[in-house]
Amino acid sequence: MRPQRLVDLLALVALVLLGVSAYLTWSSVDVGSGPTVDFQGKDLTSAPIVLAAAAVAAVVITKLGGTALRRVMSALLLLIGGVVVAVALQVRPGLDELSRLKPGLTHNANTDSFEILTGPAPWLALAGGLAVVAAGLIGLLTAHRWKRPTRRYERDPAATPADQWKAIDAGEDPTI
Repeated sequence: MRPQRLVDLLALVALVLLGVSAYLTWSSVDVGSGPTVDFQGKDLTSAPIVLAAAAVAAVVITKLGGTALRRVMSALLLLIGGVVVAVALQVRPGLDELSRLKPGLTHNANTDSFEILTGPAPWLALAGGLAVVAAGLIGLLTAHRWKRPTRRYERDPAATPADQWKAIDAGEDPTI
């Protein structure tokens, strides 16, 4: 598989993993006597989904420029992936923060008998962050080997709009 395609695939995988992590359980509070209260990733932090969108935008931009721009965007991907990994590893809210999100939680919970559990979403966010890091690393190492953007659809600067319409009327493609 070409490195360019591999970076695209890794960015797509990261987008899916980070998007899914926003809607799965990130943390849950077992209050003992009542039902378990679940908190989705989007309830706790919007960082993974926002950073996934930024990573996809960076991958799209790598298609438009030369080697230098690809390297800059790949370095940005490394940074974005590192931030996603840090968020996935560090976002572990305590009872005070969770009770601010759902005020009824402290009224239902006896503060001596509660347990905060971690759901599957941080692991998906971590995997998505690692995919972004891998995409950035591959991009940095192979940016010089990627195909250049094509000039196929660029207009001839000497051709006027009238010339282009005449070419279309004649059955020609003025972009070639």
